Amino acid sequence: MIFSHRCENNTTKTTVEAAVRSGADLYRADLSWASLEGANLEGASLEGASLRGADLEGANLYRADLRGAYLRGAYLEGANLEGANLYRADLRGANLEGASLEGASLEGAYLDKEAANN
Repeated sequence: MIFSHRCENNTTKTTVEAAVRSGADLYRADLSWASLEGANLEGASLEGASLRGADLEGANLYRADLRGAYLRGAYLEGANLEGANLYRADLRGANLEGASLEGASLEGAYLDKEAANN
C-alpha cells in the first residue's frame, strides 16, 4: 500500500478523498475496481495510478494529474475531467459518456473507438 489514512467510515472513497485533501501523492497507487462514484478528486496527483475498471461516475477530477494512468475499462460517465492531464493515459474501453473534457490534455492518450465515441 502506498498510503494509509484512518477515518471513521474507512471506505476506499473516503480514504482517497482524505488523501487528496491532505495533498498526498498517489503516484502509481493501485485503485483498480475501486468504487469512487461522485468522489471529489480535484487536483489529485494520480500519475501512473491504476484505476482499471474503477467506478468514477460523476467524480470531480478537475485539474487532476493522470499522466500515464491506467484507466482501461473505467466508468467515467458524467465525470468532470476539465483541465486534467491525461498525457499517455490508457483510456481504452473506458466509458466517457457525458464526461466533461474541456481543456484536458489528451496528448498521447490511448483511446479506442468505443472511448472516443462516448
